Amino acid sequence: MQLFFRRVRATPGAAPGTLVINKQSPAPHIQVMDYNANVFTQKILQTPQEVIQYLTDGEKTVTWIDVHGLGDEAIVRELGMIFDIHPLTLEDVVHVGQRPKTEEFETHRVVMARMVELTPDGNVETEQLSMLLGHTFLLTFQEFPGDCFGPVRDRLRAGRGMLRRCGPDYLLYSLLDATIDHYFPVMERFGERLEELEDEVVQNPRTSTLRKIHDMKQELQVLRRAIWPARDMINALLRDDSQLIKPETRLHMRDCYDHAIQVMDMVENCRELASGLLDIYMSSVANRTNEVMKVLTIITCIFVPLTFIAGVYGMNFKTEISPWNMPELTWRYGYPLIMGGMAFLAIVMLFSFWRVGWLGSWDDEEDGIEGSGR
Repeated sequence: MQLFFRRVRATPGAAPGTLVINKQSPAPHIQVMDYNANVFTQKILQTPQEVIQYLTDGEKTVTWIDVHGLGDEAIVRELGMIFDIHPLTLEDVVHVGQRPKTEEFETHRVVMARMVELTPDGNVETEQLSMLLGHTFLLTFQEFPGDCFGPVRDRLRAGRGMLRRCGPDYLLYSLLDATIDHYFPVMERFGERLEELEDEVVQNPRTSTLRKIHDMKQELQVLRRAIWPARDMINALLRDDSQLIKPETRLHMRDCYDHAIQVMDMVENCRELASGLLDIYMSSVANRTNEVMKVLTIITCIFVPLTFIAGVYGMNFKTEISPWNMPELTWRYGYPLIMGGMAFLAIVMLFSFWRVGWLGSWDDEEDGIEGSGR
């Protein structure tokens, strides 16, 4: 999978329909599932030409051709010729990073969505899913192996539910529903990360915390770019009068549309919480700075008068010239008296600061006593 904004495009000014293959894309892996209520066949195809027998066998079956990988231009073009895919559509399939959308053609309908996944280190990645719906087939292109369609394949193999008894439009709905539903565990993980960040921001805000908040906001932006167009795309499938999508399937599409709206709300809530965490972080850092400045101010206030006293008695006036010139310098206990006076002054200042609330207040002490009494 790859981030939404990482794209491979043709050179500006290139002819429409020019295919540029990403060198990092794996070679295509083609799998076919051919089924109806009574028959199910699953096979790995070695060449695109093998799919023709499933499309022209004359049996009333649904054929799902699932292609993993876009690393071979010849195979992609051959599939485009077999299914009569418009060159511009084929270009969109290969140039990943398209916004979720749907387009109607004479023989098929194109639907593009984005699958989302969390990497082991917690980052968000999205992958383009391109689907071509025909009267008897559904052709899907994925960038890389691995997806969220395992439950759909299991239902096809087991023959559970309506999937084996319905047409390719219901398979399209099932894949879209699995794609949208896979956003929910990702958003739940985001909620957990936000709670952890909230505790960190309040208790121990650090520079790394600010970086985590910034990274999370970027990942939420990626999710927002993926789910907002998906809502409009599903809504278009509901509104457009297409012969490829049956009315009963549109009824199920409404549920998928509702799920997309729920995911949108979750994304927006998380984005607001992330922005709020940034404000809390700045407030926490400012409060910590104020606490440090308060401590430094207290220390300065205590030592200013002590420094004054030490400076005065450090002038060493000669008492033999005048009795007004530091008579304390000749006292037997002059030094301990001055030191004791300085210590007493520091204690009095600390007590005064405590009374005004700089070091805690009487109210805090009373609350603690009352709390312990209860």
